[in-house]
Amino acid sequence: MSLPNVAVISLGSMGIGVAKLLRAHGYPTLTSLQGRSEATKKRASSVDVKALNTDAELVEQSDVVLSIVPPEHAFKTATRIADAVKSSQRSRPGPLYFLDLNAISPKNARRTAEAIKASGPEVILIDGGIIGGPPRLKDDESWHCPSIVVSGPHQLDEIPNDGEKLAKVLNMKHIGDEIGKASGLKMCFASMTKGLTAIAIQAFTTAQRLGVHDELEDHLKQYSPKTGDLVQGGLTSMPPKAYRWIEEMRLIGETMKDEGGFESELFAEVAKVYEVVKESELGKEQTEDRHRGMTTEDVAIVVAEQLDKEKKTTK
Repeated sequence: MSLPNVAVISLGSMGIGVAKLLRAHGYPTLTSLQGRSEATKKRASSVDVKALNTDAELVEQSDVVLSIVPPEHAFKTATRIADAVKSSQRSRPGPLYFLDLNAISPKNARRTAEAIKASGPEVILIDGGIIGGPPRLKDDESWHCPSIVVSGPHQLDEIPNDGEKLAKVLNMKHIGDEIGKASGLKMCFASMTKGLTAIAIQAFTTAQRLGVHDELEDHLKQYSPKTGDLVQGGLTSMPPKAYRWIEEMRLIGETMKDEGGFESELFAEVAKVYEVVKESELGKEQTEDRHRGMTTEDVAIVVAEQLDKEKKTTK
């Protein structure tokens, strides 16, 4: 039995990790170059992913699409693929399964589901979220994978060519039949991990200005070592990803308001912290090419410089 063809949109650090995992297990893996840069083509080639020039070509050859894009592009990506299916000559067995694995609110997930449903039966939406870092091959040749949670009335095991096996390879867990449950879980989890990192950015920047950065680190090690380890890893790995987290924080606020009954101002302010990072020298960092923000001290120094720069421009 042939394995299903799986498309990954797009090939950022998470998309590349997922593509490597799929290729390691023999899955034909594709991506679309429509609207993408030359760098995307090079990344696709580096992980043996078949790069197609248009979305129409992609959907004609795919059984499953994994959407892993910045949250502000999630809805547009979903409707773009649905439109491509309607205008294509697709002849694959069964509908195209579109997994929206982006960091969006339950409200946005339901909006996407409505749009996909209105486009016709050729596309099946599965709501999802990725919790954890990109898949990576461990020293013992096994894979460390994030948790991919999904929800909605459909599951991957419905697809031809052993969708159940694909779900297992992706470490996927179906947590309910309602669209929005998986997205909501992702939002709740990220509110604590990325929310803590934003607090740490403020704390270490302020400590740096006060001249007590080292003392803060020492006290964390002595009195709250687990917190210290979390913020150390969070701060130093955050710079290349901060730009993606701005809209995610706003959507977390939306989730807390719509689903939890809280006000959304808290995470609107967290989004502003990541806006500062994006506009600083840290915002130029690439996951595969790091120069700044490799220590908590350097993160604090760069953020402080950016805050000073912004104050000068507003005077």
